[in-house]
Formats: sequence, structure tokens, C-alpha cells
Amino acid sequence: MKIRKNYVNGEAQKVYIYENKKEEYILVAIPEINWSISFTYDEDLVEEKIHSTLLQTVDVERANEISKKITQWTREM
Repeated sequence: MKIRKNYVNGEAQKVYIYENKKEEYILVAIPEINWSISFTYDEDLVEEKIHSTLLQTVDVERANEISKKITQWTREM
């Protein structure tokens, strides 16, 4: 599991990223905003899926920022 920090308004939020290589999926969670998502390696439109689920808990600007960072971090894995 990887733990990344996302800075919002000067405060750090921990982003937990778990990769299951055997079953080929990734789980991402941000406990501070009660949000999580999982997706498979071959899933299409991952950033859009992340963004749309984030909109249920945060505003549009933060959803844009967080979804881009998560997509970048998960592609690095």
C-alpha cells in the first residue's frame, strides 16, 4: 500500500492506494472525506469515474485536482 499526501488549503490529506497485482485492481481511499473507489487495470475512463464519484463529497474544483493526482499516482504504480 502506498500513502500519498494531497494538500488542500494548506492541510494534508492522506490518500491510501492499494494495488492487488494478482487480481489486477487498485483501491484508493481518502478517509478524511469518507471517499473510496476501486477499478481494474483495463478499465476505461478511470479519471472520469474518479471525478464523478468525488463530486458526491467535494466541490468541482477539488474533484478536478484530486482526480488528476490520483490518476497520475496510479499510473506510476
